[in-house]
Amino acid sequence: MTYITNSPAETEALAEQVSERLLPGSVLIYTGDLGAGKTAFTRGLARGLGITERVTSPTFTIVDEHLGGRLPLFHFDLYRLSSSDDLYDIGWEDYEFRGGVCAVEWSEIADDLWSGEEIRVDIRRGEKEQQRVITITGVEGL
Repeated sequence: MTYITNSPAETEALAEQVSERLLPGSVLIYTGDLGAGKTAFTRGLARGLGITERVTSPTFTIVDEHLGGRLPLFHFDLYRLSSSDDLYDIGWEDYEFRGGVCAVEWSEIADDLWSGEEIRVDIRRGEKEQQRVITITGVEGL
């Protein structure tokens, strides 16, 4: 399904709706240009999961853990990694099986890792300054 949002707040609101459909072990993989709104989408997921702490891009830490919501949220940013091997080296399998939600920015860096069962979120700039075209596949009921 493809959606158009016209502000970061609308992108976050869409992600809140997605969060209602997430189950333990859900994996969301994001694609999109730098600054397209992947972290804004993750902020909305966190809010929808009941996480109140601040969500920022984990570019330098690779993964941030946000606990205390309906489900834990593990927010990955693969931008500084070179392959899926690097992701395994930081413990991907442990995160995947901890019963939370894994949200992965720059997922194309580990394309060989994905099974096809993930929720795919592609975020692109629209025609207007704040507009985003967001395509979501792999989640029912939106």
